[in-house]
Amino acid sequence: MKTVIKNGTIINTEGSFIGDILIEDGKIESIGINIDIDNCSVIDAKNKLVLPGGIDVHTHMDLDLGKYRAIDDFYTGTVAAAFGGTTTIVDHIAFGPEGCSLNYMIDKYHELAEGKAVIDYSFHGVFQHVNEEVLKEMEKLVEEGISSFKIYMTYDNRLNDEDILKILIKAKELGAVIAVHAENHGAIQHLREYYSSLGKSKPIYHALSRPDSTEAEAINRMIYLSEIAGCPHLYFVHVSTKKGLDEIISARRRGVKNIYCETCTQYLTLTEERYEDDVDGLKYIMAPPLRKQEDIEALWEGIKSSQVDVIATDHCPFFLEEKMDGKSDFRTAPGGAPGVEERVEIVLSEGLKRGISMETLVDKLMTRPAQIYGLYPRKGAVQVGSDADIIVVAKKDKIITIENRHSSADYTPYEGFKVDYVVEKVIQRGKVLVDNNKFVANKGDGMFLKRSNLCDL
Repeated sequence: MKTVIKNGTIINTEGSFIGDILIEDGKIESIGINIDIDNCSVIDAKNKLVLPGGIDVHTHMDLDLGKYRAIDDFYTGTVAAAFGGTTTIVDHIAFGPEGCSLNYMIDKYHELAEGKAVIDYSFHGVFQHVNEEVLKEMEKLVEEGISSFKIYMTYDNRLNDEDILKILIKAKELGAVIAVHAENHGAIQHLREYYSSLGKSKPIYHALSRPDSTEAEAINRMIYLSEIAGCPHLYFVHVSTKKGLDEIISARRRGVKNIYCETCTQYLTLTEERYEDDVDGLKYIMAPPLRKQEDIEALWEGIKSSQVDVIATDHCPFFLEEKMDGKSDFRTAPGGAPGVEERVEIVLSEGLKRGISMETLVDKLMTRPAQIYGLYPRKGAVQVGSDADIIVVAKKDKIITIENRHSSADYTPYEGFKVDYVVEKVIQRGKVLVDNNKFVANKGDGMFLKRSNLCDL
């Protein structure tokens, strides 16, 4: 069956125009004016926006932390993503058993996602130790379409500078992207213990124990390690502070190449004032923590100037009851929050209010993540030959509340948030997934995506 989307305002990073899109066999066959095809399905998008499907390259579906496990699996999490206009995710996977191979958890996640995901998906590999065997595995995984890998500078499976450098050198050779959680572990651990020794265990001390300098220092150190390795593709996840962004901007100005900056919806909208409520503040325990208004303003300015490349979510939900385990000590609350459904509508609404163009917002939500993570031009653009991953968005008001969410989470950090743009129809590879708030897809409709590396960029 062929489908024509008629009379919508089609928006890509290059600009916008009113036109029609012909979809055939899951691909965009043609784009033009007054496309008329016999025996086809017609979607009327008059007075509505037609955008590429959203791409969220930072989710944690079914993440197993041991005591806690993220409550969205690859079915419920991708259903929520679809309702929010996201048609592709690249998931950051959990750590495996001590000493396990890189392949071990990739294989595990194929089992977790296959037959469940309703949107297309891929995975970032994750390092928890470094030796010649795992470095060799990188080569095989890149060949198999896993072209990015995560490293942590904090938590139990953090890597030291020597091992990080070995990974960066290998990534340079392979054209792989290294995504890094950049926080100074030693400083954070000292501050957490210090506040605990004073009996200061309320949620606000989560933010105070992870000050902006802990992010900025780690970003700075990673950049210099990257320079030593010859500037492989280095991607900073969830940048939350002006100081951290300034480190990236400074490095770019002095000529450091292949640095990418991601921020997330929460760091563009919510401040550390949320932690002042001793109970409700536990909802917002995440790392890095929420920051100050000046950080929000700097990140939005970074989006406007394209110093921020990507807006993702770090979607990692837990039940409210589990978050409340931190009532006597914030350190025991599981870290993470839902957000995969809210991203597109909030960012479009808030960004346009700030005078940022729709084309720029499409770039950060769809196109740039596809380019950085080896999905473009198959994903991330409304253009001939690309997958027909398309969302139809209407300009109208909606209040976000837990009653209209689709995650398994029993709260949303954005309760009461008013949006001005609402996703009405979601199409993936030519098939409608969501139609006016009705889910019409099937469990398991999502496909695993083999991604290219960035050797040629």
